[in-house]
Amino acid sequence: MQAVTVWHDGSCPLCCREIALMRKLDWRRRIRFVDATSDDAACPLDRAELLARFHAEENGQMLSGAAAFAAMWRTIPLLRPLGLAARYPLVLRLLERGYVHFPRVRPWLQEFVARFP
Repeated sequence: MQAVTVWHDGSCPLCCREIALMRKLDWRRRIRFVDATSDDAACPLDRAELLARFHAEENGQMLSGAAAFAAMWRTIPLLRPLGLAARYPLVLRLLERGYVHFPRVRPWLQEFVARFP
């Protein structure tokens, strides 16, 4: 049984590394990872919208940004406490604030990660 579906950018070196780590941590195999850049990917939203922000579906509800990360974390035993903490509105707002500012450093991080195969 898969509890969460996560859409990610398979063309982003940073995203690929992060998803690889999440796959390792998801030892119960409860997350379905979908590369939104794949031509055969089933995308519930416009592909550009899926690639602009991190998206996940939990219990039939589509989430994006920090809320999507929190849903993924709740599924992974090691990260579950952080995901549960994000259910508190103040914690989720703080995480979202960080997520919104992340695009400023994302290009630099992508370039940095790409240098180390």
